[in-house]
Amino acid sequence: MAQHEHTHGPQVEDHTHPHDHSHGHDHGHHHHAHEGGACCGGPAPAAVAPSAPAAPTEPELAGTNHHRYFIAGMDCPTEEGLLRRRLQRQEGVVALQFDLINRILDIHHRLPDDAALRAAIADTGMRPEPMARSAPPPAAQPAISTSLRWRMAAAGLAAVAAEALAFAGWNESGPLVIALALATMLLGGLPTLRKGWIALRSFTLNIHLLMSLAVIGAVALGQWPEAAMVVWLFGLSEMIESLSLSRARDAIRALAQLAPETAWLQTPDGQFARQPVEQVSQGAVLRVPPGERVPLDGTVTQGRSSLNEAALTGEAMPVDKAPGDPLLAGSVNGDGLLLMQVTSTKGHTLLDRMAQAVQQAQSQRAPSQAFIDRFAAVYTPAVVLLALALAVLPPLLGWGGWHEWLYKGLVLLVIACPCALVISTPVTIVSGLAAAARRGILIKGGLYLERVRQLRTLALDKTGTLTEGRPNLVTVQSLDPSLHADDALHLAASLDAGSAHPLAQAIVAAQAERPGRALAAVAHLQNHPGLGVIGQLDQHRYALGNERLAEQQGAMNEPARAAAAALQAQGHTLVWLMRDHTVLALLALADTPRPAAAATLAALKARGLSLVMLSGDHRASAQAMAARLGLPEAAVHAPLLPQDKLDAVASLSAQGPVGMVGDGVNDAPAMARADIAIAMGAAGSATALETADIALMRDDLTQLPALLDLSRRTARVLTQNIVVALGLKVVVAALTLAGLGSLWLAVLADAGASLLVVLNGLRLLREERPAS
Repeated sequence: MAQHEHTHGPQVEDHTHPHDHSHGHDHGHHHHAHEGGACCGGPAPAAVAPSAPAAPTEPELAGTNHHRYFIAGMDCPTEEGLLRRRLQRQEGVVALQFDLINRILDIHHRLPDDAALRAAIADTGMRPEPMARSAPPPAAQPAISTSLRWRMAAAGLAAVAAEALAFAGWNESGPLVIALALATMLLGGLPTLRKGWIALRSFTLNIHLLMSLAVIGAVALGQWPEAAMVVWLFGLSEMIESLSLSRARDAIRALAQLAPETAWLQTPDGQFARQPVEQVSQGAVLRVPPGERVPLDGTVTQGRSSLNEAALTGEAMPVDKAPGDPLLAGSVNGDGLLLMQVTSTKGHTLLDRMAQAVQQAQSQRAPSQAFIDRFAAVYTPAVVLLALALAVLPPLLGWGGWHEWLYKGLVLLVIACPCALVISTPVTIVSGLAAAARRGILIKGGLYLERVRQLRTLALDKTGTLTEGRPNLVTVQSLDPSLHADDALHLAASLDAGSAHPLAQAIVAAQAERPGRALAAVAHLQNHPGLGVIGQLDQHRYALGNERLAEQQGAMNEPARAAAAALQAQGHTLVWLMRDHTVLALLALADTPRPAAAATLAALKARGLSLVMLSGDHRASAQAMAARLGLPEAAVHAPLLPQDKLDAVASLSAQGPVGMVGDGVNDAPAMARADIAIAMGAAGSATALETADIALMRDDLTQLPALLDLSRRTARVLTQNIVVALGLKVVVAALTLAGLGSLWLAVLADAGASLLVVLNGLRLLREERPAS
């Protein structure tokens, strides 16, 4: 094997990449999760506990007992707030971790058993189902049951009938109207009233309590049709939100469901039988028929085919696979039969790690969501107090009757619900995370999705990020007038044939592009590790290797040194071809830029980002590459050791937030120091997937502008949602004070705002996937 030495600069690799977030990343792991089911938002848990506890540390959890529960009724911050308030009063509870997408609650405690915990959860009206720590969440149930659909339809007919009778002149407190209103409440309002009672009992101000008070107040005022319409519209809005929000939940869960549940496992007798993937061990041999999904990560042992890996990498083009190539769980086999050896068992595949990363991402509270929660914590009590004042003060001051102002106070009480406001941010963030995952961009949380648009500078590693990371032959310079450059290349390729060294493969590949001339047979080929190869051709002794081999062979002379210095000044790596102690030619190789690198950098600059290149290569090599990519000389930082890259990122931080793009296993210190660490080609690196803030699942630089655009679209949608949510409340409040508002109009406006912000947030899922 030819051992050509890379001669142009330090290439330091650190495969540990301990991505340190101590520089300012905010990991609020599980304590607040995004909504994922039917709820009207309500004051977020912050309304219950203004200073939410930080994520528990390992020492705090040491020695504690851990129980995990699936809670079917826990799917929004209203339920989380109830549970948090109830369980934090429970003696022995150390930490609570909520995963609202999967409706899972983890409790760390110092109790002898979990009986008291289950009783506390049941006290909130929810039923806990114990789960094993590693067990997947139960299969998703239909968002709305058939019986609920029928009950709500009947309740709607009764509510509309009651309102119609009152409009036609019937007594609003007459027996028939009251009967219809009671039917509405029994069919469609009991869950709301029951949750309102639990909230009152828990001293928790949430949407269910506000709606229950509005219904009771309307009944007390004799407004039975209004009470019926309020309770039905609220139940209907929860149903619609449940349907809409389930899309966001399904988008997240879809990742984990891409891999099949069974696999064709080779049995001891050599036959293949269907087995659950959970029973397949590492090293087992599986058969993957054409058209089926790969069940686990592994390596091809037999067969050739093309596989669609779009679900994992976002790459639409099929990828050819041959023996020795890796296979990813969830990818779809094309038209060839493959045998594979398993390298990662169920729960440890790249697909599983992606799904886990997205699950953790959705449970991390984004800055805008944290702000909205803090706002709701102040806004809701303030508006409730204002509604109380509006109902009591004017009559006391003689400005009107009690009935009129109590009614206006009830309308304002309904408006006080920050449903749309609170629900707008998590739905939008989860939709953005899911939309990114579809494109092969894995974002570890809403924090990073929002922070991308705030970046001012993007630092990019050169080798393997902006370049292909593999050498190509640039030129062959003959130093012997009798030897043509093509003949020199043929000699070098003949000597390097069969070598696995990247430089040797580049030389052989360059010769292969000149068809019609077979490689010559080399006799007595000797490999000299770290130097090169020596062999015999046409009765002559040839040597091919690095500068040290040329010195060792006594072939170095001044013309050769001068030619080498000129080529090295251009950033090239040199391979020396010698015959009988004479230098015949110099083969110059260099890394090549990625095909889309220049266009991508131009697109990033057009979006207002300042770009810099960080490289461990010689400055001449880095500057030559920068010139090809359209970067100015001032943007080049080279040569840099890992500590130098860290210092460079630290200095850039003074100008604003900095993102660092690397391969995820090199450049660890610099990526850790950056505000956002973006790993390239994470599909090939488990370390990159686990340590970077954002992982681009395939080596595609064009995902960077798409990532920036998605972050900016998400910010626009968030702004639109906040304007809609608050704007409608202002309009209804103004109508109420003018005497034109009504309870059912307030509920309709609130439900309409909630539905609008949910649908607007889900628009991010419908964005067109960029062309590959």
